[in-house]
Amino acid sequence: MEQLVLDLTNPQARENALLELSKKRESFPELAPYLWHSFGTVSALLQEIVAIYPLLSPPSLTAHASNRVCNALALLQCVASHPETRSLFLQAYIPMFLYPFLNTISKTRPFEYLRLTSLGVIGALVKVDDTDVIAFLLSTEIIPLCLRTMEMGSELSKTVATFIVQKILLDNVGLNYICATAERFFAVSAVLNAMVAALPEQPSTRLLKHIIRCYLRLSDNTRAREALRQCLPALLRDPGFTVCLKDDLQTRQWLAQLLVNVGLQHGDPAFSHIMEATGIQA
Repeated sequence: MEQLVLDLTNPQARENALLELSKKRESFPELAPYLWHSFGTVSALLQEIVAIYPLLSPPSLTAHASNRVCNALALLQCVASHPETRSLFLQAYIPMFLYPFLNTISKTRPFEYLRLTSLGVIGALVKVDDTDVIAFLLSTEIIPLCLRTMEMGSELSKTVATFIVQKILLDNVGLNYICATAERFFAVSAVLNAMVAALPEQPSTRLLKHIIRCYLRLSDNTRAREALRQCLPALLRDPGFTVCLKDDLQTRQWLAQLLVNVGLQHGDPAFSHIMEATGIQA
């Protein structure tokens, strides 16, 4: 493994090293510090990323080029995940190099794979509850980039992007940021509403779970809660729509609490069904 890391700085050996390290990274727990502290290694990974920028617009990314840069991104995800290198990763502003990939609109497989792998790096950062990570991301354009993916990505990309927004909202700094202005709140709620509206045609229980958690967290803010009374999708009150959650007690409880928070009344047809299913009391 050490030789493969060294090979990353050799242009002739780099492609094979990227492939082998990305496949074997789980078996090398200290790969992240080794990558970060090895001379020239992170620069080599960034070279791989920057090299395909010209292929983004007009879209001309091939499957081979996409796979190669995604292997480099997989190694950066290791660095983003490791407690020893996470803060160094942020201090070097490495996530900014990924944002051009999230700003693409092509739905072809090479672009979708690139978006998904880039989101995986950001997802690795937010998995650990760290206000410094959230503050860093909010100082960048991560929210609009995630919202774009939530609008036009594949189901999996939408799910990861929604998870990132969820983790940002779960931090008080993130919730306050998004609810600080009506423009930010309605930008997020409009995309969440559109995703709910699309779910009957393209069902995804996993995606619905993250959407509900985002709404519930928004309802913790007083002004956002008042707005949600008016703009929460009617489908979330429809037992026929939410029946897909019958085996997911946690998400059913989140939904019930959300509906209570936005003022679901005993006279509402959905009230008794949801309350009985979850045990939540108004």
